[in-house]
Amino acid sequence: MTTDTANAPARSDKPAAWDERSTLTKYLEYARRTAWEKCEGVSAEHATAAPLPGSPLMSLWGLISHLRWVEHWWLDVVFLGGRDEGPWTDEDPDGEMRVVEGVSIEELIAEYRAKCADWDAFIARTDLDALAAQPSGDGTRPTLRWVLMHLVEEISRHNGHLDILRELADGTTGG
Repeated sequence: MTTDTANAPARSDKPAAWDERSTLTKYLEYARRTAWEKCEGVSAEHATAAPLPGSPLMSLWGLISHLRWVEHWWLDVVFLGGRDEGPWTDEDPDGEMRVVEGVSIEELIAEYRAKCADWDAFIARTDLDALAAQPSGDGTRPTLRWVLMHLVEEISRHNGHLDILRELADGTTGG
């Protein structure tokens, strides 16, 4: 599977309705699709390159992996109380940023998209005021609303990094 969205509807941040849930979930979808589209057509070499001397793990591949695992953390672990299956450890707290040999960026995005479909089904049937099963770092249990807003913020912030990395990789801009 590739990240090709040529046959998909154009990416838009306009919700079908103007209620809170529609707006919030549309922005989450928009942020995710922006991240995936930033990586469309990138070569394997450029996907795994980390051109910033002060950030040796920051590659297109590493950022997409980070976003996938951030959603896992907030939705599967904190909100649902599930097991943390992230690739990070105490010895390697940034393990999700490390490129996994033999896993292309297309495969990584396909896995992330599949997980998003599962998360979106959960989000659609869950009240925005529902509380997370696990407390966050400060001991409070965030609402689903807060978790979704946090994910929009996190993904959107990293979309700026993806934009810069893609331009450095092969000159592709925009989107």
